[in-house]
Amino acid sequence: MTEPVVLPSSTVDEMSVLFAGYAPWPVPWPVGTTADVASTVAFLRDGDQLMIVDPGFVPDRKAILDPLAALGYSPDDITDVIFSHHHPDHTLNAALFPNAQVHDVWGIYRNDKWTFRPSEGAPVSPGIRLLATPGHSEADITTLVATDDGMVAFTHLWWDATTPATDDPVGMDQEAFHLHRERVLALDPALVVPGHGPAFVPGPDTPR
Repeated sequence: MTEPVVLPSSTVDEMSVLFAGYAPWPVPWPVGTTADVASTVAFLRDGDQLMIVDPGFVPDRKAILDPLAALGYSPDDITDVIFSHHHPDHTLNAALFPNAQVHDVWGIYRNDKWTFRPSEGAPVSPGIRLLATPGHSEADITTLVATDDGMVAFTHLWWDATTPATDDPVGMDQEAFHLHRERVLALDPALVVPGHGPAFVPGPDTPR
């Protein structure tokens, strides 16, 4: 049985998708071959906290840094990094942000300090809460962001707007995967930002 969802208490000041990711389909691709894979990377600002979600694979680091600079920020300004899960395609470029603490399913990390805390309902800022949503991996979380236009869910429960159409092809727990898809959609998010694609507005045809 899942816990009641704890929602953010206020809205964030700024939200921007820096890079819309992509992944090959079908997955997995054949052993010994190379595929183009990139994570969707986003920027959030809530008061003094400046955050990056999933700084993973991109074709060039400029794909993250140039749009961030266009918003008026440098890598040194970033205070927090959030990992949706621990696969390298979502974490590889975390070191671009030397002053940031990192949030994941288990805790908060800075240098040699590990603050253990459960992710379910954990606040990152007043406008951002985490939701434990295992399925794709055992360590997946969804980042719930309150905006003036409604709730936005940053999540790997969807790779893009239409995939996976059914089960996650590399998922660790398919039952949990579908349960948490339903849990996120029950929040009626205005927007879903998936792991490997542009943001989309969920609707009746969104895979569940």
